[in-house]
Amino acid sequence: MNPVYILESIRTPRGKAKDLGGLHDLNVYELLDFLYKFFEQKTILDPENLDEVILGCVTQQGEQAGNIAKSSSLYSNYPDSVSGMTINRFCSSSLDAINIGYLKIASGQNKLILAGGVEMMSRTPMLSDQASIWTNIDIALKSKIFMMGSGADLIATLNNISRIEVDKIAFQSQMKACHAIKNNYFKSIVPVENHVKKLICSMDECVREDVTIESLNELKPSFEELGKNGVDNLQLKYFPQIKSISHIHTAGNSPAMADAAAMTLLSSSNNSSSNKFQARAVIKDIVVTNDDPVLVLSGCIKATQELLKKTQLTVNDVDLFEIHEAFASTIIFAQRKLNIPEEKLNVNGGCIALGHPMGATGSIMLSSLIDEMERQDLVTGIVATSGAAGAGTAILIERL
Repeated sequence: MNPVYILESIRTPRGKAKDLGGLHDLNVYELLDFLYKFFEQKTILDPENLDEVILGCVTQQGEQAGNIAKSSSLYSNYPDSVSGMTINRFCSSSLDAINIGYLKIASGQNKLILAGGVEMMSRTPMLSDQASIWTNIDIALKSKIFMMGSGADLIATLNNISRIEVDKIAFQSQMKACHAIKNNYFKSIVPVENHVKKLICSMDECVREDVTIESLNELKPSFEELGKNGVDNLQLKYFPQIKSISHIHTAGNSPAMADAAAMTLLSSSNNSSSNKFQARAVIKDIVVTNDDPVLVLSGCIKATQELLKKTQLTVNDVDLFEIHEAFASTIIFAQRKLNIPEEKLNVNGGCIALGHPMGATGSIMLSSLIDEMERQDLVTGIVATSGAAGAGTAILIERL
């Protein structure tokens, strides 16, 4: 297998998934164009040498339909010869796009690939594709498909995670994210100009500096009604050892919906074609796996476990972990199961505070991991994501 280098990993800010959000007025092509142009303007990439664009996108509907990877590269005037592929592996999509790029380069098929993802949740809302697994109860049951929030409440119930604990982890995520933004830790953000609102969006917008434990405690459970309508009974059939489902997840301890795009440039060479830029990191190994679909969101934990086992590493051997903060109970369960010290895990906050633009999240997390490894002068890091139905993906990187 050939070595695969990360020449650069960049992203847009995460905008609030609302009409008032800083990115809302841009269509998906306009948003991605800022990232395409960054690589050209910085001479990190000569588009004529690019083999492929691989992008994750979960809700491939309307503006986000039509193989956005290929069509966006054409929109941004990249050469016709650049191929494009759009994938959907739920919320692991962009990390899986990077994994596919990794495998293509490692096998010698390609030399230079842009991989990442995009999701404009304010313009193409979650579930607007009307997939049968979300709208047809018979298909959902036969496929063992449950909504993400229901899976989070189930994980909390099975692991005796309390409302106090999930609100605490949500508060910590907000405080860490606030600190990181104030100190400009996210170096990989590419500012985006919103020509409609006439503003430059340069910071993640979802973070709530004024949140308190008390304000979090006051929020009502978001998925209790869904449970009463039959989901609780279905989950209890799979896990007869529990008597009821604890509905502890609210809008405050769940990931914030967001707009964003991210791209990671993968190469068989450890420097750019212009020789002006050295690789930031090298991918050492990857894992793609699937946990119990009924648990929905536990894939990031299984993927991390399998990656550590595959590489014969322990938690002590890894300097930093960026693990998908899909919901508060998921990250609590991950910390318990993997025994990761707090100072190594999501040190600058997670999706609860910073936002979760589904198709772009994994690539964003990778860029944040590299940023922080450089800031602290660390060597090894793992990024891991969860998708619906138990999907899990993890990457081990080494900073150069």
